[in-house]
Amino acid sequence: MRPLRRLFAAFIAACVVTAAAFAADAASPSGTWKWTQAGRDGGQSFERKIQLDYKDGKLTGKMLAGEGPMGAMPEAAISDGSFKDAVVAFAVVREFNGQSFTIKYSAKLDGDTLKGTFVFPGFNGGEPTKLDWVATRVK
Repeated sequence: MRPLRRLFAAFIAACVVTAAAFAADAASPSGTWKWTQAGRDGGQSFERKIQLDYKDGKLTGKMLAGEGPMGAMPEAAISDGSFKDAVVAFAVVREFNGQSFTIKYSAKLDGDTLKGTFVFPGFNGGEPTKLDWVATRVK
């Protein structure tokens, strides 16, 4: 009878470990995400994609290359990545007309959806612009 109990206990332990692994993976922001970004001043919208990786408590990744209203946008690594309490935050440094600027993103993870805001710096002394974004995980 004892071997049967041990076998049953081992089976239950394996199920718990497997369920925990699936839950941890589902709560991770790792993956490729896409969203449609509205064009500036009502201009044509365009698709954006970002690839995130969350390992050992560190969020890394890159904004993937794509086409925007001003032409081709090259791939760019994210910086200052964090993931805490289901909130993803990171920055992307871009360059335009020889000037470097940082866009800061923040979003709440809910399954296969990231919903939050991103902030463009103010240009020529102007106020920063804060916009909403909703991304879905590419499967």
